Amino acid sequence: MSGGSSSKAGEVPTRSQSEANRKLKYISLAVLVVQNASLILSIRYVRTLPGDRFFTTSAVVMAEVLKVATCLLIVLLQKRCALKETLWFLLDSVVLQYQDTLKLAVPSLIYTLQNNLQYVAISNLPAATFQVTYQLKILTTALFSVLMLRKSLSRVQWVSLLLLFAGVAIVQVQQEGKKEAAVADASNQNYMVGLVAVVISCLSSGFAGVYFERILKGSSASVWMRNVQLGIFGTALGLLGMWWNDGAAVAERGFLFGYTGMVWCVIFNQAFGGLLVAVVVKYADNILKGFATSFSIIVSTVMSVYLFGFHVDLLFTAGAGLVIGAVYMYSLPKAPGGLPCPEPSSSSASIEPPRAGRGGEMEVFLPKCSGKEKGS
Repeated sequence: MSGGSSSKAGEVPTRSQSEANRKLKYISLAVLVVQNASLILSIRYVRTLPGDRFFTTSAVVMAEVLKVATCLLIVLLQKRCALKETLWFLLDSVVLQYQDTLKLAVPSLIYTLQNNLQYVAISNLPAATFQVTYQLKILTTALFSVLMLRKSLSRVQWVSLLLLFAGVAIVQVQQEGKKEAAVADASNQNYMVGLVAVVISCLSSGFAGVYFERILKGSSASVWMRNVQLGIFGTALGLLGMWWNDGAAVAERGFLFGYTGMVWCVIFNQAFGGLLVAVVVKYADNILKGFATSFSIIVSTVMSVYLFGFHVDLLFTAGAGLVIGAVYMYSLPKAPGGLPCPEPSSSSASIEPPRAGRGGEMEVFLPKCSGKEKGS
């Protein structure tokens, strides 16, 4: 009797825990879909509105400032609001360990370039087209992970990458033959400029994400401290880019020229959305992340039809369908008999997620080793 009662008592927390985990997964799915789709749609919306346009370079800098401020607040809370201890910790992590900080200059430069290129791409491409084409970052991340980290891909993943490339190519053929009316008519939008921007952004995203993962290996620094270090470089490089590209105009009209409530929403989404995803992503497995990315493409396409008059034809549907299927296939776990993954270092188990909102999507699509593979 006692054994039976104890077993029943042990089942109750297990059931409640599984139910809580299931709810957290659904919440994570919703957050990932909303953040992925809303950022692209909102940027496209504010960049196509009539009237004075804000400086995208200043928006990149403002997002960096907000991100650094948020991460500093989190570090302070982790130190239980001990200001003196936090200041000494920051001094040691950023200044005294300057060699460790300088390692992040390269990915920070690439991330800053990537953020500016995303604005250029979304300003010149339909939101749905950008969302589909931007999935090329999965291909570039996979290739750089194989080359730089000596990771291995299963046959299914290689096939999914081919399908991904084919799907994006079909969408580009469709857009080249029949461009969106708004893009064709607007003199300040150039489809080819947007396409080049998104391709370079995908290449930079893949390289920076893998490079950042390589830096994280063997590092004990928290993801929030890494965000602070990256943000310091990002803010400085963003200001340099703003001075180079829009210096005279910003000096004449002001840093916040053209900022509206909707522009602030975009900046807050860009600054805090990635940090939020970094938190909820702990409760989502690879399949859920892949499904979220696929579903966000559908959401972006449907919303583009209503917001921007985007025309969905058979060719776009076929290309987007291939991309959605490829993303889901790539996120599937490897079979037990798959290719062996490289033996991780002793500290790799404690590696925290990459840069939130930037390289964070990299871990979603990098091949993972199963327990059997690691032990072999």
